[in-house]
Amino acid sequence: MSIPTITGVSAKIITTSRLTTRVLFSGPEDGIPVLLIHGNFSSATWWEETMVALPSKYRAIAPDQRGLGESDRREKINAQNGMRDFVNDAIALMDQLGYDKFHLVGNSLGGLVAWWMMADAPERLLSVTLAGPGSPYGFGGTKDAHGTPTFDDYAGSGGGLANPVLYQGLLEKNRSLDSPFSPRSALRLLVWGPPFVPAREEAFLDAMFQVELGDKGIPGDKVDSPNWPYVAPGKWGHLNALSPKYIGNLVERILAAEPKVEVLWIYGADDVAVSNSAASDPGTWGPTGRLPGYPGPEVYPPQPMMEQIRATLDDYSEHGGSYAEVAVEGSGHVPFLSHPEVFNPVFHSFLERHDP
Repeated sequence: MSIPTITGVSAKIITTSRLTTRVLFSGPEDGIPVLLIHGNFSSATWWEETMVALPSKYRAIAPDQRGLGESDRREKINAQNGMRDFVNDAIALMDQLGYDKFHLVGNSLGGLVAWWMMADAPERLLSVTLAGPGSPYGFGGTKDAHGTPTFDDYAGSGGGLANPVLYQGLLEKNRSLDSPFSPRSALRLLVWGPPFVPAREEAFLDAMFQVELGDKGIPGDKVDSPNWPYVAPGKWGHLNALSPKYIGNLVERILAAEPKVEVLWIYGADDVAVSNSAASDPGTWGPTGRLPGYPGPEVYPPQPMMEQIRATLDDYSEHGGSYAEVAVEGSGHVPFLSHPEVFNPVFHSFLERHDP
């Protein structure tokens, strides 16, 4: 099912050397390109309000990422590549469209794609906006600001910890609020941030229902572990690709890469999806008893995601880069949707300072 776009946004199916997918566009064809990369459990649909709010000189481009939205399901996510499949897909798209340099924006999983592009293709970037990004050390299984693994096998990260109620709700396309773990409840509690409910919530739910499900999509495969919570990353799908097991030396690569463009880190001050005690982090809910055998916070603390982001950006500055930090008060995981009156002026001003 194709999700209708709002006024000012057009959709095209584009085939590149890597992927056939739906791409959303707004603004003049000869405008300055702004590439917007969406997060997990979502699609390019989530960027539409941000796209049409851009000043008229910009050309906004938002693709459905591999395994999400209307992307070709024959193309899978090899988690052992980390974010590289997503990065190479995005670069291939911009090559196909004829853009050598562009502004880059990423939210959540898309933020991690942006971290990787800072390492792998910095020469293509005019600027980077990390809008509620994931940690550069991935999700789960690390315990300090510099990404030290909690266990050698990265137990507690990857596809084995996907909530079964949420997964069943995705299978059934459940739109109810009957469970705190239904898709709509998950969006309201973990993403939007109470009391905000977007006017297009039904469209965002539709985008959530478009995710590829299964052992090579979401949740992906898993392996047993002797370490709490007794599951470690498999080799396929989005959640495994987010594991620090496959992130490798990303931060070192970011610090070594040249040139270094300026970064805007803008996030919701009340974000519970990416925080130092994220709601879905095993280290956060381990003490509640949802899984037996929790070894305690000394062994398995919550991942300090915000500390990891800030430490990386501080190191980036010390290595010749620069960044600005903006916390949007009262906002959850998507400040560009919940607080556009705050997000857009900061975002637009930042873009304009780095136009070619």
